[in-house]
Amino acid sequence: MAVSTTTVLDVPSLVSQLMAVERTPITKLQTKVTDTQSKISSFGTLKGLASTLQSALTQVTSSFASYAATSSDSSVFTASAGSTAVGGSYDLVVTSLARAQTLVAAGQASSTTKISTSIGTLSITVGGTTTGVTIPANATLNDISSAINAANIGVSATIINDGSTNPDNTKTPYRLVLTSSKTGEANAISSIDSTDNADLKNLLALANMTEKVHATDAEFTVNGIAIKSASNTVTDAIQGVTLTLKNTTASSTLSVERDTSGMEKALSSFVDGYNALVSQVKSRSAYPTSSSDTSQVLAGDGTLRLMLEQLRGILSAPATGGSLSYLSQAGISIQADGSLKLDTSKFESATASNFADVQNLFNSTSGFMTRLNAWSTSALQTGGLFDARVGTLNDSVKNYNDQIDKLERRMTVLQQQYTTTYTNLNTYLGTMDALSSYLTSQFSTSSKTSS
Repeated sequence: MAVSTTTVLDVPSLVSQLMAVERTPITKLQTKVTDTQSKISSFGTLKGLASTLQSALTQVTSSFASYAATSSDSSVFTASAGSTAVGGSYDLVVTSLARAQTLVAAGQASSTTKISTSIGTLSITVGGTTTGVTIPANATLNDISSAINAANIGVSATIINDGSTNPDNTKTPYRLVLTSSKTGEANAISSIDSTDNADLKNLLALANMTEKVHATDAEFTVNGIAIKSASNTVTDAIQGVTLTLKNTTASSTLSVERDTSGMEKALSSFVDGYNALVSQVKSRSAYPTSSSDTSQVLAGDGTLRLMLEQLRGILSAPATGGSLSYLSQAGISIQADGSLKLDTSKFESATASNFADVQNLFNSTSGFMTRLNAWSTSALQTGGLFDARVGTLNDSVKNYNDQIDKLERRMTVLQQQYTTTYTNLNTYLGTMDALSSYLTSQFSTSSKTSS
């Protein structure tokens, strides 16, 4: 009679297969977490685009207060205009430029030649203010230069080597050069002296130095009115205009006009920003075209539908208070797909003929930039459109993760139960196998005895 052998169960493999089935709910929850995090990421992208749009709206608003200043000859002067400028044309005649004073001391054989063996003080007066500069003992030109520069008194000190040779063929080419830090007569060095060191006095007293450049003020006329300035950068001659004088001239012209090109640039940024946001909202909220397409994680999202409705509502409602009511009247048209398009020629024509009403169309209380900016501020603020939706999604992620943690704890217990049960079953089967072998052996022995 044949002996039957019982098959031993592969407990680890069996438990692994059972746990794979048991973990199906966890896998589904993990997929939900991944999908929800993708939604949060998408809203982060859209929030960034809304922020970019808001910045563009601010630029449009400020651009309507901007002026452009144009020089007839940029080699003579350049100019820039601020929001307080007044449009007009100005005749400029520049007769002199502002210069900084330059003084040169007597030459020395070397920049390291000792000027004085004892400590001393240089009293230097710049712009009416006298400052004492301490010069160390055994000071060289280098030491004197460093001490003056460190004092920060409105004078810069340098050393030059002019390569000169004296009539007796000796060479003393190293010279200390002092230059006023600012241009203009008022910023000149009016006194240099040393009452406690004769060597310093002999070298650097104002009477012993050579003036190479005389301090002068800029002198020019604007529409025949004479103006002086200590600086070649003039901010107070013409209201809202900064002039930078570069050269003298008998005649030049400054034109101050509204900065139309700046407005167009700002409007172009607005159109690009609006189109980028709307395009992404539409594409991310669209339903997939096939069951295998999982890219539109925000398909049908109510917040995105609301966003589009709000933006369309703003653009469709007219502005009030002027002769222009819609953006299309100032060159910004709404296309069939909801995007915007800027016609610069139409915008320039509108601003040239009716600037006040164009400005009202964009920047008044009911203006389009004002209303769009109010929408973006509301949407971007804490608790706003984006924040509220992302908050809900984050709550969902937390809820899913809490469920996963709870199921993971259950999986740990369940795996232990399966392992124990099937290990015990293996033991039982082993016992049954031994009993079967014993009984078979007994039957075999009995059969032999009977025969």
